[in-house]
Amino acid sequence: MTETVVDEGTGGQDNRPGYGQGREALMAAAIKVVARGGLRKLTYRSVAAEAGVTHGLVVHHFGSRDALLEHALGWAVRRSIETSSLVPTSGRLEDFAATLAAFIAADPDLQAFQYELKLEASRRPELRHYVDLLYDTYRDAVREALACFDVSQQMTEIVFAALDGLVFHQITSGAPERTEERADALRRLLAAHRAQTSPRAPGGTLNEPKLSCTHFRSGDDELFQGA
Repeated sequence: MTETVVDEGTGGQDNRPGYGQGREALMAAAIKVVARGGLRKLTYRSVAAEAGVTHGLVVHHFGSRDALLEHALGWAVRRSIETSSLVPTSGRLEDFAATLAAFIAADPDLQAFQYELKLEASRRPELRHYVDLLYDTYRDAVREALACFDVSQQMTEIVFAALDGLVFHQITSGAPERTEERADALRRLLAAHRAQTSPRAPGGTLNEPKLSCTHFRSGDDELFQGA
C-alpha cells in the first residue's frame, strides 16, 4: 500500500536538507524521534516530519526501518566517541573523557536514543544485535585509549562500566557537575592504578602515552562503516 504524503507541520518541503547533508539530517532526526518517543515511534513518517522532508526521501536513503536504525546507531556512537574525549586527541590521561559531561548536556537525545534501544532490546531479542554492536564499539574505544597508558584489561572493563553508569545518571538526573566530579575521580583512580602497575619510562611521566599510541582512531569503527 502506498502512503499518502502529508505535511505534519515540522518544516515541509522548503526546509528539505541538501543532498550532501540529507543522509546525516535523517539520522539525526531518527535519533530525536526515538529519544523522545521510544523505538516504537520510529517510522518513515515520523522521521520525515522531524527532518521536514517527505517520507519517500527516508526510503530512498535507507530502504528499510532496520537499515535506518543501524545507520543512526552507528552515527550516534561515532559522534559520542569523537566529541566526548573518550579517545583523547591529546593522548594524555588527564584528558580522558574530559568533555563527557558537557557533551551529554549539549545533546542528551544522542545518549537517550542509545538507552532507549538498550531497553527495547530487553523486550525484543531481535534488537540485541544492535546493542552488542554498540557495546563492542564503546568497549573497543576505551580499551584502545587505555592500552596506551598500560591500563590492565580488568581495570579497562571497570572504567567502561563506570562511564556507562555516568552517562545514564546524567541523562536521568540532569546533573553534569556530578558527572565532571566523578569523571575526575575516575581519572585519578586510573593514574594511581598506572603508578602501581607500570614502570615510568626514563624522562617520562605517568600521564604520557606510549610512543606507539600518540595517534588514536577517532571512533571510525569497522562495525559501523556503512553508517
